[in-house]
Amino acid sequence: MPQTLFTTPLIGRDDEIARLATLLERARGGEARAVLLAGDAGVGKTRVLDEVAGRAARAGMTVLTGHCVDLGDVGLPYLPFTEVLGVLAADERFADVLARHPVVDRLLGAGSDATRDDGGPAPHRDSGGGRLRLFEGVAGLLADLSEIAPLLLVLEDLHWADQSSRDLLRFLLSRGILQRPAGGAPTHRLAVFASYRADDLHRRHPLRPLLAELVRLPAVERLELRPMADAEVTRLVRALQDRPLPEATVRGIVARAEGNAFYAEELLAATDTEAGGVPSGLADVLLIRIEQLSDTAQQVLRTAAVAGRRVEHDVLREAVGLPEDELEAALREAIGRQLLIPGHADTYAFRHALAREAVYADLLPGERARLHGAFARLLAGRGHPAESAAERAHHYRESHDLAEALAASLEAAGYAGRVGAPAEELRHLETALDLWESVDPAARPSGEGVDRVTLTLRASAAAAHAGDSHRAVSLTRAALASIGQDADSELAARVRYTLAGNLMSVDSLTAAFGYSSEALDLIPAEPPTRTWVWAAATHVIAARHIGENETALRVARQALRVAEQLRVADAQADLLVSLAILEGGGRRTAEGRERLKEARELARQAGNAPVEMRALFNLAVGCFESGDLDGCLPWVAEGLDRARRAGLLSSPYPLEMRYLQLLVLYTLGRWDECLRTAADDVAVLPSAGAYAMGPALYVALARGDLGAMERARVLLEGPFDWMATMVAGIALTEAAVLRGEPEEAVERTRATVEALTDETGHRPDLSVRLAALALSAVADAAADLRSAGGTSDRWKDTADELVELARETAVRGEDGTPQGPEGLAWLARAEAEWLRAVSGPDAAAWEKAVTAFGYGDVYERVRCQVRFAEALLAGERRTEAAAQAREAHAVAERLGAAPLLERLNGLIRRGRLADAPSSGGERPSPLTAREQEVLRLLARGRSNRQIGEALFITGKTASVHVSNILAKLGASSRTEAVAIAYREGLIAPEPTASG
Repeated sequence: MPQTLFTTPLIGRDDEIARLATLLERARGGEARAVLLAGDAGVGKTRVLDEVAGRAARAGMTVLTGHCVDLGDVGLPYLPFTEVLGVLAADERFADVLARHPVVDRLLGAGSDATRDDGGPAPHRDSGGGRLRLFEGVAGLLADLSEIAPLLLVLEDLHWADQSSRDLLRFLLSRGILQRPAGGAPTHRLAVFASYRADDLHRRHPLRPLLAELVRLPAVERLELRPMADAEVTRLVRALQDRPLPEATVRGIVARAEGNAFYAEELLAATDTEAGGVPSGLADVLLIRIEQLSDTAQQVLRTAAVAGRRVEHDVLREAVGLPEDELEAALREAIGRQLLIPGHADTYAFRHALAREAVYADLLPGERARLHGAFARLLAGRGHPAESAAERAHHYRESHDLAEALAASLEAAGYAGRVGAPAEELRHLETALDLWESVDPAARPSGEGVDRVTLTLRASAAAAHAGDSHRAVSLTRAALASIGQDADSELAARVRYTLAGNLMSVDSLTAAFGYSSEALDLIPAEPPTRTWVWAAATHVIAARHIGENETALRVARQALRVAEQLRVADAQADLLVSLAILEGGGRRTAEGRERLKEARELARQAGNAPVEMRALFNLAVGCFESGDLDGCLPWVAEGLDRARRAGLLSSPYPLEMRYLQLLVLYTLGRWDECLRTAADDVAVLPSAGAYAMGPALYVALARGDLGAMERARVLLEGPFDWMATMVAGIALTEAAVLRGEPEEAVERTRATVEALTDETGHRPDLSVRLAALALSAVADAAADLRSAGGTSDRWKDTADELVELARETAVRGEDGTPQGPEGLAWLARAEAEWLRAVSGPDAAAWEKAVTAFGYGDVYERVRCQVRFAEALLAGERRTEAAAQAREAHAVAERLGAAPLLERLNGLIRRGRLADAPSSGGERPSPLTAREQEVLRLLARGRSNRQIGEALFITGKTASVHVSNILAKLGASSRTEAVAIAYREGLIAPEPTASG
């Protein structure tokens, strides 16, 4: 399949080629690897990949290449992967493999997975379940191909990739083909090399966050092709020239090329023109070269430039309108001048994208429009119309045939929805909406739901599915603006309560209440209608969010009676969820959960996935709030499974369920599982759902990875998001505590509480946790002042402010009722930290905190145990302190909580707690088997590096073991540790060799 398309020598890339060749060798041995090849336009990325692909093919590897294409505002979902699959489908050798993965037929036009959930306010399309199956199908196909022969997948020009292609690549590299199977078996025999233009990545380019994610994966690395040195460019120019050139000309080319191989080649080629001089810009150089071609060849190039980077032979022939022999002669001329290169399946590509761009820019406006129209009509007459809809829409727009562009955009939107590409569906719908007013009403597509307001609501739903809640709001506002004064009142009400629901997703609560009120005012309660019931259900949620609980209860009870009368089961379910939260003890009680289960069953019978997920989410949160952490996880799992099957994984409730799932795993101390689950999730999360990875940040910080700070700060970029602000607030406050920055911890707490306080003045439940964290930093600072012989009075006012914040929040809570076990445990810690700040450690307060976190929060309990041990030691209760320290050490070591272990080891060493008797009067062996091995090497005088080499561990890991040994033995130095070990009989002196 690979073809050597370059005849120029490869100069100055020996190191890069060697590195890529090494990775290919490892891939052939079963160690899957990926490389992101970065470089400026023209620096030689394609040339390097071609060289490597040729070597891979000669070594017996299967080489597949996919190209991303710039289609302006029009996205073509999964284009590079569709190209790869097209090559495979045309090759009989892979027929059996393709047959085992029928899901990939969706990318070849053979599948349709459109879904719809009726009964709710808006339709939903597949954006999760089918998409995940598609991703897994592609991953499985590549894995099976690698079983036949080692596989190299090359993806070029990622800077032009559509969002769905980026999402699929994220999945393949973070979860799919690079993942090591269970049991330690080798990974697949494959490599993925993907290139992109580094100089095209502006600050908000959509590829930037994906690259940042991928380079952190252990099997992925970034390789940058930097500009060539002047000496290398000189070698290149001299190797390319077919006649002697003056030294001054060579120096001029080298200077102007600035290390870019393509620039150098084009500048050298330009010296063969009659003009004789070198033009000032590369575009001029390219056009001068083109002007040396015959008129027919220039015509072919101009036509090919309109098609895009590459074009099929038969399409080009029809578009240019030349006899076959004239076309072939023109193509031969263009190929000979290295302006075009032949590809597989009778296609031609420009030698470089910049060449195509220069030719395209030089077209006359009328000429450009005419050729775009020709390509649009040709594509319309070919097979697979759905797949070509995006290209046709692009060509029709550029040809100013707006009616056809509108129709093609709607067709492309439908196709994007069927293949699980909500972002592309949104883009095409927005294109259609842009064109709508410019197209004569008689020429617009007709049919049910094809009107401006309905299309705008459909685009709003696509935005929500893609995880862009703010865009969903703006689109629903546009729908509202499109409704005339004489519009149907039920449609007007539907738009308003839909807008209210979207506004709640971006925490604009007062505005949401206003629009839900308007919706109810537009339609009478009598005679009862479905629209009124849904408007009322939305109004109940909006009223509850702004603290209008009496209004919410009154409307909910009235609407529930109407829903039962009309037998609108899903609306009835939605109202039962609201009542379960509002009445009695809420969702934390057994009664509340029974009502939520009833709502879940009603929604399931009605087939309304969003309402069913709302019930499941509240069941999960109710368990969490009541301290039943293990009972929370099954509800989360059921909710995510329902979302996956409905294609709604990017909608608000599933995103919050992902966060809750990780939070429970983090709280239970199942940190490795938390990180694995987060790694799986990140491959399919929308950018707006990044907050769901929050508990993984908490784990990273608890393990001493302060790099998590930067990942947390990213969450604060862009429009305000309540959940993202919450996660960032927790993580950045924790980081400030770890760094010993009390002022920063206090300011971060204040800023986060202020940002999350709602429009009615209700503080978030999170305030008690933030206050306790900030108090820990304040107490540390106060303790340091006291230990230095000073006074801690300077921190008293701050400590008082924070503990009062914790007390008020825990007693009232967001809904006016006392918080559950979690909030009360954080209050106990805040009280203990406050005492530590103003007067010193209080053992009784810390014992209360340890007990409070016993509901299931493993890490917070062990953090309180360390403080409890400190307080006991300060009170001369050494035996009890040692018991707490030993238990805390075992848990902290299992968690891998390095900063906490360091502090605990210091406490054990200072208090000589390792020597204290246990509560049973027996002293167990303090060292693990690995620590015994390290101790024996310590006794021989080995350094940490030498210990690591002897035991096949890193020097850093050896250092951790040494620190643990010192702490457990109560030694202040390595020498003292060895002496204690000899005295206690932990190791025996080794005999010395005689002369």
